[in-house]
Amino acid sequence: MNRGPVAEINLAALEHNLKITRNITREKQIIAVVKADAYGHGAIEISRKLLSLGVTFLAVAYTEEARTLREAGIRAKILVLFDCTEKTEFFSYDLIPVISTMKDAEDFSRLAADRGKNVSVHVKIDTGMGRTGFIHENAVSRAVEIAGMQGIVLEGILSHFSEADLSDRSFTVHQLELFHNARSSISKELGRPLMSHMANSAAILSLEGALFDAVRPGLMLYGYSPFSDDYGLLPVMNIKTRILAVRDLPAGTPISYGRTFITKRKSRVAVMPLGYADGFNRLFSNNADVLVRGRRVPVVGKVCMDLTMIDVTDIEEASEDDEVIIIGRQGPETITAHQLSERCNTIPYEILTSLGNRAKKEYIH
Repeated sequence: MNRGPVAEINLAALEHNLKITRNITREKQIIAVVKADAYGHGAIEISRKLLSLGVTFLAVAYTEEARTLREAGIRAKILVLFDCTEKTEFFSYDLIPVISTMKDAEDFSRLAADRGKNVSVHVKIDTGMGRTGFIHENAVSRAVEIAGMQGIVLEGILSHFSEADLSDRSFTVHQLELFHNARSSISKELGRPLMSHMANSAAILSLEGALFDAVRPGLMLYGYSPFSDDYGLLPVMNIKTRILAVRDLPAGTPISYGRTFITKRKSRVAVMPLGYADGFNRLFSNNADVLVRGRRVPVVGKVCMDLTMIDVTDIEEASEDDEVIIIGRQGPETITAHQLSERCNTIPYEILTSLGNRAKKEYIH
């Protein structure tokens, strides 16, 4: 038996979610976010499917991710959101850097001149995320200066919302206004429009004014909304494993480290071959359910590095090698990444990447 989870990736669900995205954004360019191995779904296969559906622009976090896609034969435009450290690879692999410092712009200009070729870039404007980008007060002058550098083709500008998923929209609207003003000023100074993009999944679903020339959907492509409304999105990933062993135990038996669970009755406790080393958070100790034979059963005891125990006492027919659903549907019951994230005070992004990145993947077309 293989250790850890198996991720079943439903590419038809991905297509469905892309259609919903296009219905909302209409003619806008879609920059599909496939960073972090496509949120744990497998960046190569997800990118191939998206390209087959007409997507021509992808976004990753680091050059290593972009290099992996190129070496797998992915020919789409690839925007590298955060990483300009390996600048020669942008030329070798035909990548688009996001510029956040003048030094990076100057270095790309010099390298482009040395090679006798141009490099397309996007300039990042920090409207309130406080992470990367030019502070909005300086963004216009910096963008205009970069656009005039030898070998640089300023293709686009972008920013990022810090709280587009909150009900209080005041700061989101403030960020939007800052970006809109910078966009207008830069285009006026250059005498031409630029590809402008700011909308993540939350903004796509809830803030029509943020849909500039392009949008950057991530979470919604994988079937989750940042809001309570699912907008008709379908989860792309199911996570499953199998029962490693079933043990019949008397009342009063302690389970796992620290004896945080002690059986109160004669019990059947099943062992799953996954633990926190496989992305199943230790905060799920005595604090999560899984599905066995279409019924919810609780995690009991502390999640171990390699193993997790579940109480299957009420499922008499449960046996070794039975399928266990961590995320997904089995019979009438469903467990989602949203539900799991609420159990450990995090967000679905972390659940998907933690379990998906460590899982063996099976793709369903």
